[in-house]
Amino acid sequence: MLTRCDDLVRQGAPERPAVTFKDDTLTYRQLAEQVAAAANGLRALGLERGDRVLVYLEKRLETVVALFAASAAGLVMVPVNPLLKAKQVGFIAGDCGARAVVTSAERRRTLRGELPTVVEHVVEVGGRGGAGETSDHEDAAVTVTGWAELCASPEPAGQDPVPVVDADIAAILYTSGSTGTPKGVVLSHRNLLAGAESVAGYLGHTADDVVLSVLPLSFDAGLSQVTTALHAGAHVVLVNFLLAREVVKQCARHRVTALTCVPPLWMQLAEADWPAESAAHLRYFANTGGHLPRPTLDRLREIFPKAAPFLMYGLTEAFRSTYLDPEEVDRRPDSIGKAIPNAEVLVVRPDGTPCAAGEEGEIVHRGALVALGYWNDPERTAERFRALPRAAGAARAETAVWSGDRAVRDEDGFLYFRGRADEMIKTSGYRVSPTEVETAAHATGLVAEAAAFGVPDPALGQHIVLVAAAAPGSPADPAPLLAALREQLPVYMLPRRIEFRDRLPRSANGKFDRALLRERMSHPHSDRTDDRTGAESNLEMGLT
Repeated sequence: MLTRCDDLVRQGAPERPAVTFKDDTLTYRQLAEQVAAAANGLRALGLERGDRVLVYLEKRLETVVALFAASAAGLVMVPVNPLLKAKQVGFIAGDCGARAVVTSAERRRTLRGELPTVVEHVVEVGGRGGAGETSDHEDAAVTVTGWAELCASPEPAGQDPVPVVDADIAAILYTSGSTGTPKGVVLSHRNLLAGAESVAGYLGHTADDVVLSVLPLSFDAGLSQVTTALHAGAHVVLVNFLLAREVVKQCARHRVTALTCVPPLWMQLAEADWPAESAAHLRYFANTGGHLPRPTLDRLREIFPKAAPFLMYGLTEAFRSTYLDPEEVDRRPDSIGKAIPNAEVLVVRPDGTPCAAGEEGEIVHRGALVALGYWNDPERTAERFRALPRAAGAARAETAVWSGDRAVRDEDGFLYFRGRADEMIKTSGYRVSPTEVETAAHATGLVAEAAAFGVPDPALGQHIVLVAAAAPGSPADPAPLLAALREQLPVYMLPRRIEFRDRLPRSANGKFDRALLRERMSHPHSDRTDDRTGAESNLEMGLT
């Protein structure tokens, strides 16, 4: 029986490959040994059960070892996206009260002056830090220990194993914080293990799989790729994504069988050149983190004719949520499917009663994967984690996560995502789903990327803005795009403004940064030195 996350590192055959980064590979035996050594070192620093450990590293072998070592030591892992800046990392460290940070020598220098006083230890990977060295920061003095020294710490005599049960806190995953401050989603060992078993089950993971890890490990889907692979005794290959062609090369080099990405990355990969040897071994490809446009899905199925497509939906607060059976993709390509095993996903009205088929409501998750709440934030926890009334059909009253996402369920029980409640566009008295506008834009064949949102309008409440990147060979011209949209959408759903960019901005997890786009479109004369990557073409539609 698996009780704690570090049990996963002992699931595979001892001499089978567990994790690879570049030219280095750890077998399951070596991974388990390194996790045990690092866990002993963390305890030797004086860290106690339940203390939080930030892991602020790019993907590498030590990153995986550090995360599971925290679990083995009875600590709480806090993976931090390596794309975050020092001030953001400092906020997270202070918010969760981290006593230790595992980072590289280069990243440690960027953190100077940003670590809060609660941090007592920095473990430096790849540097020359030695045990007992001190480093004065503006706000704190910390002890710096080199990774090699940490893993060589002698085990204290008489040290008993740390008692951990599956209900204990295992991890805190921080959202990107596009609006307001980031919030830390608290996950138990049970959440992570139940998620690993469920997802590995419906994806059909076996010990023969090679999973390419391209998503950040601070992202629930990225961490899930590692946990699901280890659960099956499979092989994980770590990649710090740079260019689409690098993913193609890694797929060929390692004979990758499993690949999960978010829509912006899939759009890039769909345009890449895929030699036969790169695509030949792929058993499935999976999408998460947003709607995958039909043209992109169709192109991926052409590239990977033998691979099963899995369209998935997840919420950090419930770790994983739904998937569409590949056999249903041709019939329901716009569906997010049904609940994953050992979970129930409901569509309910504000009073908690189930919506009828075709009636839009809020997605509510219940079961073993529902997180424990937000770290040190009872107000936001109370808003999202609420009692599920018996009227919703559950056998007992319980706490569920009310997602804030909108969906409808068809007569056969399949779910269709409509958008976040706070992203729904309210214009001319209508509620408009941004996903519906984006889907129509992609269907024209004129755009490669698209994001729709509403901005304040004194007459309409909100008017619709569409930001897009032109498809290869298509002009960055709003006029033909608008003309094509007129053939598909009613007048109230047409964008009033269309803006072309070479590339839409991404969040730290690789998703389109809608909040940033909305902010800048709402204040068009604010700072223009943003992350645009080329010429822009704008058109005010003047719709009534």
